[in-house]
Amino acid sequence: MSRSTTRDLLIVACAVSAGVHAALVPEHLDESTAAGGGFVVATLLLGTLCLALTVRPATRVVLAAATLTFAGLLVSYALAVTSGMPMLMPEPEPIDGLALATKAVELVGLFAALALVAPLSHKRHEGATA
Repeated sequence: MSRSTTRDLLIVACAVSAGVHAALVPEHLDESTAAGGGFVVATLLLGTLCLALTVRPATRVVLAAATLTFAGLLVSYALAVTSGMPMLMPEPEPIDGLALATKAVELVGLFAALALVAPLSHKRHEGATA
């Protein structure tokens, strides 16, 4: 897969995840301000990543931010459904189809971001030894 296709895949993953998180803000605000706030932050961060990835070539900082964002969302969900998250959701959240589909998209986004970071690291090492 080409770098531009992988970057496009990353942008789509950010956009889909941002849309789902945005749609779930009201529901999570009803649960608690902290939970709703977490969804607002996720939406804003993912939207910012979409914009940054679209406007300019993928830089190391943007790719690192995408990697950390997707990893954080996946780990947060794992905690949310297994033990809950103190201060945000003290009780475990039930697993549902929309969440699983969103996590699958985020996993694709994580792998796309990692694939884009890896060649940058490889090129840096090649340049140092040449």
